This record gives sequence, structure tokens and C-alpha cells, in this order.
Amino acid sequence: MMPALVILVFVGLVPFVYVLYVGYFDWNIFSKVHGMSWAGLNNYRKLVFDSAFNASLRRTILFTVLTVSIEMVLGILIANLLMIKIRGINFFRAIHSIPLTVAPIALGAAWRLMTLPGMGPLPYYLQKMGLDFNIGRYAQQAFFTTVIMDVWHWTPFITLTFLAGLSSLPKSPFESAMVDGAKGWQIQFYITLPMLKPVILTILFLRIMDALRIVDEVWMLTGGGPGTATRYIGIHIWRVVFPKTDYGYGSAMSVIILYFTIVLCWFLIIIVTQSRKGVDR
Repeated sequence: MMPALVILVFVGLVPFVYVLYVGYFDWNIFSKVHGMSWAGLNNYRKLVFDSAFNASLRRTILFTVLTVSIEMVLGILIANLLMIKIRGINFFRAIHSIPLTVAPIALGAAWRLMTLPGMGPLPYYLQKMGLDFNIGRYAQQAFFTTVIMDVWHWTPFITLTFLAGLSSLPKSPFESAMVDGAKGWQIQFYITLPMLKPVILTILFLRIMDALRIVDEVWMLTGGGPGTATRYIGIHIWRVVFPKTDYGYGSAMSVIILYFTIVLCWFLIIIVTQSRKGVDR
């Protein structure tokens, strides 16, 4: 375990401690004052009144809620369909998993080509239907295009995870329910989903953390535009740290987002734990 622990410390822990340290300083390499100057909690105090940061955070939360909710519903539905034993089902499983093999940057570039006015197939066919589709002009179209792109990319991951969970469930509770005359939706809601709570919790953890820090795909597709329609928190932090070279303020934002993610996951654990106690009773 020692090599893995050493790599984990230098790749994960050391950068985190450094970012936490820089967050207490004013550090802008293009400012008149060279070097790092102590700022204390000023960077964190500034976040409270930063309208651009707060707008990006609200936009990211909305994006996360929409994408994760849609992906969870589609994932469990497709997983149940793929559990049906019919000829060629393994082929459909392989086809469904293809989006997971695409790198995020390549995925964003591909969607950019598909949605480019005058070149992409989506604007062409939608125009034939009387719809003006231009993600570089209309903010709502750009936002929902990023949602659809993320759903297309990560639904296979949730499906495969649910497939593994469904395959490991014991058959006796389902057989007893069918003998008692339970309907399909009753079996799904009262037996399958409660037994899949550990799987659901794991998926929620992974997808919420990924959705909150999305950058690559959206950057390649819209660059955060038009305007600030798709400037999620990851892109906002990038614009503060690199173009503006405000490393102290950017580090403070990163720490706050990490803390927000941890608190959100902690609430999820409490909700799932309380609901499990209620079921046991």
C-alpha cells in the first residue's frame, strides 16, 4: 500500500494544502505589489458579495440538479430494460457504453461540430422544423445543450452501475412479492429501490462531485457563453485564476466549492441513513 499512499499524498493532499494556504493571501503576478501579501479571511469575505461567483454557483447547482436527476431516472430505466434476457442484449449494452470511452475534450469538440450553425446537423434539421437553433446566440439553448450533452455522456455510467447492483440482488424477495400478487411498479418502488440504496448513494456521490466541477466539455462547446449562460463554477474559477492571475482569490473559491460539495454529500448520507432506519422500523 505504501507506493499508492505516497502517490495519493503528493497528488491529492499536498496540492490541497497548498491551495488552502494560498487562499489566505493576495497574489496577483501582474499587480504592482510583487509577491504574496497576507489577506487573512478577506478573500472568503469577498466571496459573499461577489455577484459573478454567486451567479455561477447557482447556475452550477441548477445544472447539477437537472443532469443528475435525469441521469438517475434514465439509468435505472435502461438498466431494467438491459436485464431482460433476449438475443443480442450484450450488443446493446456495448453500444450504450460507447459515450464513456470518449474523452471529455473530444466530446465537447464533437458536440461543438454538431451544433455549429451552417455546418452541424442539429441546426440544419431543426431549421427544417422551423426552429432557430444557435447556442452562440441564445442563452437557454446553450444551457440545455450542455445538460443534454452531460446526460448523453454519463447516463451509461449510471446504467452500468445499476446493472451491477441489480445483478447482485437476491431473487427470493422478488419471487415472494410475485406470489403475493405485487405489481411491477410495486416491486420496483418497495423492493428494488430500497435494496439499491447503497448503489444509489454511491452514484449520487460520484455524479454530484463530477457535475459540480464540470469544465472540459462545456469549455469546448460554448466557452462559458453566450455571455455567462454556461459559465459554471469551474469555468469561473479558471477565468479568475489564469486570465486574471488572481491566485489567492481563485484558491479561496476552490476551497469553498470543496467545502460545499462535502457538506452536500454529508446531507445525502444523513437522508439515506434516516430513510433506512424508517424502513427497518
